[in-house]
Amino acid sequence: MSEQELFGYASAIVVGLVIGLAGGGGSILTVPIFVYVFQIPTVLATTYSLFVVGSTSLVGSVNHIWHRKVDLRVTAAFALPSFVSVYLSRRFLVPALPDPLFQFERFVLSKSEAILYFFAIVMIIAARAMIKNDRPEQGEAADGRPRYGSLALDGLAVGLLTGTIGAGGGFLIVPLLVLLAGLPMPRAVATSVLIIAVNSFVGFMGDIQHTQPDWNFLLPFTGLSIIGIFIGMYSAQFVPPDKLRKGFGWFVLVVAIYMLIREILCRG
Repeated sequence: MSEQELFGYASAIVVGLVIGLAGGGGSILTVPIFVYVFQIPTVLATTYSLFVVGSTSLVGSVNHIWHRKVDLRVTAAFALPSFVSVYLSRRFLVPALPDPLFQFERFVLSKSEAILYFFAIVMIIAARAMIKNDRPEQGEAADGRPRYGSLALDGLAVGLLTGTIGAGGGFLIVPLLVLLAGLPMPRAVATSVLIIAVNSFVGFMGDIQHTQPDWNFLLPFTGLSIIGIFIGMYSAQFVPPDKLRKGFGWFVLVVAIYMLIREILCRG
């Protein structure tokens, strides 16, 4: 095993650690690790990301459910429409995208490049949200009554994002649960982890209809990530969450800029 592969497997622990500490963000790391460390094709990397993040988040969500931190009614309202859009996008939309996606004279944009550019932009948006560390107010649900219709519509949109780039969308889900369901921040984070877990698995199920995963690689990587989430959930008691979120935001921003620069230079 090369040093690069060892670094990649060690990074799997970091993925779980981040999910355990921050309640999300793992998918922001997995796709770059698969693409740049293990040299896995972009679309397949998003498939692997869905499985790893889904499995790891599921472990975290079981812990949250056990401690009654998850609002199951709000989860159903948000997640069921999201499941539909994530499955359909992985099963039909992503495979149907043409390759190259866009071509004008000598300029050619492949499907893989487009997904990576889109992923990097989403990372920058997520990083900004984490660095600013703004805590949303209760918004429309200030009266304590969840807006189930709005939750369902936003669930559809988040599912489409998850299906397209293989990211769980936790940085979007948590504020929406606060604004539209009136959940306090800790409960919104716990509920988000369950939504991310099932969302990711549904997307993965849409993929395996036309993909043959390398289980000899995927299962050990996922196992290390699950070890990481146990470390993260334990460490969360001692790490100030605000400082953690801000520090991780800067890290995500650096990775996103690296991805953009690398893709631009490769084109040159």
